Amino acid sequence: MASIKEIAAYAKVSPGTASLVLNGKGEQYRISPSTQERVFEAARQLDYRPNISAKRLRSSGETVAPIIALFWTMDPRSQLIGRYLKGIQNAIHQLDREYEILIQPYVGSQLYDQKSLITGTRFNGAIIALPTEDDEQYLEQADIQLPLVLYQRGSGKYCSVNVDNYLSGQKVANLFARRGHRKVGLLVPDISSTAIRLRMSGFVDTCREHGLELKDEYVRYGSFSELGGYETATAVFSGEDRPTAVFCISDQMAVGALYALHELKLAVPEQVEIVGHDDDAVSGFSIPPLSTIHLPVEEMAQACVNLMVDLMSHKITGPVTQMFESTLITRKSCEG
Repeated sequence: MASIKEIAAYAKVSPGTASLVLNGKGEQYRISPSTQERVFEAARQLDYRPNISAKRLRSSGETVAPIIALFWTMDPRSQLIGRYLKGIQNAIHQLDREYEILIQPYVGSQLYDQKSLITGTRFNGAIIALPTEDDEQYLEQADIQLPLVLYQRGSGKYCSVNVDNYLSGQKVANLFARRGHRKVGLLVPDISSTAIRLRMSGFVDTCREHGLELKDEYVRYGSFSELGGYETATAVFSGEDRPTAVFCISDQMAVGALYALHELKLAVPEQVEIVGHDDDAVSGFSIPPLSTIHLPVEEMAQACVNLMVDLMSHKITGPVTQMFESTLITRKSCEG
């Protein structure tokens, strides 16, 4: 394994400069971007992987635990992190040693800015949650030597924990067909996400199979938020020609849609039936309670931790995929 001195020699900088850059202090000490990139490239070429635990022991003398970083995208989906952390806590509680969790927010489609994934100076392994399609492409091309587990995404290169998102969309379309609807709508978060795209595809394809009418004007994109649901539902249901059922690929959007329907004096479920996705806690307390697709976030988080521990202890080496299945929860907003 390469040393700091070898990294410095390869990058043609001093050992002190190499150490500062690899410890994330390049900006603080005004080291030029080009010099920092030379150091990072040297680390990549020489497969630099520091012993984080040993470094922390030298600095403080305290007993240390391996660090697992959780990279969570900085967008409205952050509301799901509470359920995810609960699953992590359950998983760690069942393990025979301690692990520390480092929460690392990142901007969607800018995962390439997270140099610590390449240098491995801050943690022993990383769980990447909810990457955009650009982030997925970056990960497939990047030379990352750290153990990685992807949450809510598939990969042939890294371990992953995923759910059959296409099937989730199918379940809602089948429900609407079974309920006798002929015109249906779709409210979609405007986020670059493989999972959201697959849910949409499963819904649209199955609607076609059943002969359900899904006009372009019945499909709207909006922000992954209550406001986004309110605005898109208002656009879909304000006219005379409107669907009698709508799938919101987000409970947050569904809650906003419920309020829009209330303002438009359209009764749920008598005039419009509505189904969300995720099974957030609020979905059981809306008026009326929201039918939704239950995403097993806690169980998937536990699976991510267990895969990471197995990777770090070399019990597994190649990419392992664990698939979960979503569940349709019917409440009063549709079929309840």
